[in-house]
Amino acid sequence: MSKIIHAEITAKLETQSRGNLIAYWSVTILLAVAIVLSGIGQLMQYGGNIELVKNLGYPLYVLTILGIWKVLGAIALVVPGFPRLKEWVHAGIFFLMTGAALSHAFANDYGDYGFHIILPLSYAALNIASWALRPKSRKLYHQ
Repeated sequence: MSKIIHAEITAKLETQSRGNLIAYWSVTILLAVAIVLSGIGQLMQYGGNIELVKNLGYPLYVLTILGIWKVLGAIALVVPGFPRLKEWVHAGIFFLMTGAALSHAFANDYGDYGFHIILPLSYAALNIASWALRPKSRKLYHQ
């Protein structure tokens, strides 16, 4: 009887961890793709990025800085190893996205239906979800 219970508990834990891993990679890949596409758009100064930066009062070279950091950060999120770097990337994405939303709010530049506020906050939420779902191998301290 105890072997059956042990087998059921083991199967349940494996299923939960597999489900957690699937959720983690789904969210993390979605986040990484969104961030890398955003970064490439900024590096190419594509899709209204110039007007966006001018409306906020930032210099155009900010697009190059942000674009490079976003592309490098997205790569760091998906490559194996480097748990400390991943922690910094998650922090950077959170500050970048909440800062973007606040910059638009303070400049009264909400976009259509609040798009300029909602989009960066949704990226911040994806980032929090990715961080919270990360497996033990991607944590600084394995608990």
